[in-house]
Amino acid sequence: MTERGIIPADTVRQFTVGHDDNEVRLDRWFKRHLPQIGFATVSRWARTGQIRVDGKRADVADRISAGQIIRVPPGGDAPERKARERKPLTEEQLAQADAMVITQDRAAIVLNKPPGLATQGGSGTYSHVDGLLDAYAADGPRPRLVHRLDKDTSGVLLIARTPGSAAYFSKRFSGRTARKIYWALVIGVPDIDEGLIDLPLGKQPGSGGEKMMVDKSGEGQTARSRYRVIDRAGNRAAWVELQPMTGRTHQLRVHMAAIGHPIVGDGKYGGPDAFLSGSISRKMHLHARRLVIDHPDGDLIDVTADLPEHFAASLAQLGFDEADGVGEIITLAPSSREVTKTQAKAHAKQVRKERRGERRGRADGGGATRKPETKAVGKRGPTKGKGSPKSAKPVKPAKR
Repeated sequence: MTERGIIPADTVRQFTVGHDDNEVRLDRWFKRHLPQIGFATVSRWARTGQIRVDGKRADVADRISAGQIIRVPPGGDAPERKARERKPLTEEQLAQADAMVITQDRAAIVLNKPPGLATQGGSGTYSHVDGLLDAYAADGPRPRLVHRLDKDTSGVLLIARTPGSAAYFSKRFSGRTARKIYWALVIGVPDIDEGLIDLPLGKQPGSGGEKMMVDKSGEGQTARSRYRVIDRAGNRAAWVELQPMTGRTHQLRVHMAAIGHPIVGDGKYGGPDAFLSGSISRKMHLHARRLVIDHPDGDLIDVTADLPEHFAASLAQLGFDEADGVGEIITLAPSSREVTKTQAKAHAKQVRKERRGERRGRADGGGATRKPETKAVGKRGPTKGKGSPKSAKPVKPAKR
């Protein structure tokens, strides 16, 4: 966002929508850039036509585009709120945050999360990635998480640097256009070298939502995972490439355990059979190896994360060569259920836009755009002269 000159708050102001705010709702734009103006004031300005986008009336729910000009009326400032003070990080935390960075630019920071570090805090969890994000803030906005990795899963974790890029990346993850490749060591070797696991998932009763299970009751969430065997160590273990086509909690872990090949080190879903004897580490062997996602500038982010020490050591001990893991990302066609859901959302969005246009047309008093009044179709009583039609008599209820 850029402002045309330094304009005092007591005069009409004009702002140019920046690239980070493309497709954001108008009320959300105000919350980002003019937080001192309350939502009630913004709504009143929109209803009375005082807010204009490219010279036209705008609703708070309208989505704006980069390059548009927003006219903001004078006043409306609420008492200033005290900004949240950022807790200073220790030298050790700053070093930890710096060591995780793979690459960064104006929109994103891509990290290689180590195993054992949680993505977010929780009950009894005080060390996590979210608590280190101030290290990347400098004088700008605090970066934001847009997806997660399990505590014991290592690898690529994308952080959005600005609110605009957070909205952009979140849409790519939720819309499943972001592609993620995981590497895993699993117990045993799948009979089929490459396949698609399509098993719905749900929360396991009695686990407090901390554990998932395959749910064939018809109420489970759709979950699809592609796998490919890269190499095998006899019948003892296999090195597999995994690609989640949906984003359910613990999806890859539950799916691999469900087909009889739990991930090495995943005692939660594989039980005591999820561990290899000998010197193979008992840590989880699941690593987010690669992420491919669109960048707000139109480019493509394609990042690979190095393996953690225990995973690399296990590959070497089992006689695997990392160079054999290079593969192509395969995009599978969405299911008919997903297509129907997407089409329904698009239709509902179009209907809302049309209705907003009709409401604005009536509010502007535009006779040319007003729909002609329609007469009710049906039989009516006889009329007398120029008077109104005779109303029908009420029907009396039948006697019982």
